Amino acid sequence: MSGHAIVVGGGIGGLATAVALRRIGWQATVLERAPALGEIGAGMSQAPNALRALDELGVGEQARARGVPSYSAGNLRLPDGRHLQRARRGDATPLLAFHRADLHGLLLEAVPAGWVRTGTEVTGLRQDDRGVTVTWDGGQASADLVIGADGIRSAVRRALWPDAPPPRFLGRTAWLGVTDPSGIPGGSAASPGNDTTPPDGLDGSVTMGPGGYFLIHPISRGRAYWAFVTTADRPDRRYAQEKAEVAGRLAAWHHPIPDLIAATPDEAVIHIDIRDLDPLPTYVRGRVALLGDAAHAMSPDRGQGAGQSIEDAVVLAAALHAEAGIDAALARYDTERRPRTQATARGARADGRRTTSAAAHRALVTMIRLMPAPLWRKGIAADGNATWRWRPPRLPEPTTHA
Repeated sequence: MSGHAIVVGGGIGGLATAVALRRIGWQATVLERAPALGEIGAGMSQAPNALRALDELGVGEQARARGVPSYSAGNLRLPDGRHLQRARRGDATPLLAFHRADLHGLLLEAVPAGWVRTGTEVTGLRQDDRGVTVTWDGGQASADLVIGADGIRSAVRRALWPDAPPPRFLGRTAWLGVTDPSGIPGGSAASPGNDTTPPDGLDGSVTMGPGGYFLIHPISRGRAYWAFVTTADRPDRRYAQEKAEVAGRLAAWHHPIPDLIAATPDEAVIHIDIRDLDPLPTYVRGRVALLGDAAHAMSPDRGQGAGQSIEDAVVLAAALHAEAGIDAALARYDTERRPRTQATARGARADGRRTTSAAAHRALVTMIRLMPAPLWRKGIAADGNATWRWRPPRLPEPTTHA
């Protein structure tokens, strides 16, 4: 079975979908409302499940070349600098860290020229027996299938799931930044000719405070990505000086946290509120399917948001390739993806409560302290985490005409 799909949204999930469709011989048109295609944001990590999905898209090797191993899952600290668990140099690390733009860029490179249309904000969808028509200001296009990959505030979801609740504020907020740590004591830029050498002493960690946590990932070109996640009594509270606000909150935390924040340009500090979505009863309406954050936006506490969208793309393409008709393929996609993604979202929400609640923090710290280091390492190994063990369906090599 082959056909033409319209993908609404040109982020990581939307581009992964276009690449997956190309591999099964479909054509795709990606509609992105931004005037220029790019991926804003800071850093992220991808776990083994997402890396396997990238392998099926044919970009796994490029991803591993651009990603930097992060030991954040093995280096757990307290604000005073003490280690609860400590990674050993040479330990296997299940996480690769990226700047979002790096992962977005390699997916864009794999999308055929002419498939992406920017400056196109979808305003309506109409279905009939022949397919789906998408409209925007000044134009329209029809396809066999429409895929809504347009994020947590998805226009596709609002159009076809009008009774679904809006994004839900989770009582937490986050500051994010990317910086060059070469001027920080103990930090250094990447070695000449090596784009993925972690800065010394900044090879990934999570510092767990009673009301929030601070994450560090090394990323390409000798940079460091950091994030501070903490509680908030209401959404949309912003500060005149965001960098000064987060720096003041963490001034007494251990090295190199204050220095990392100080080294980050003011304009590079991003402040976001954390939201997710209530679970939908289905990701499919007729010939329209939701994917990624449009279907199952989740809190960042398991580092699975983008990874789950890449999984979605592979499973959807595999279903379209294997089934005799689009309706059967979408039913298979919904059956396979909804339980896994909604369980992952529930787990991320629960993890967020545990890491930002003072009472839960004490219990969590006690549990980690009592856990033998070999047992902890086994739990964060690639085969020790149930989410990370997922394996994608196989996709064919790209067809010559796609």
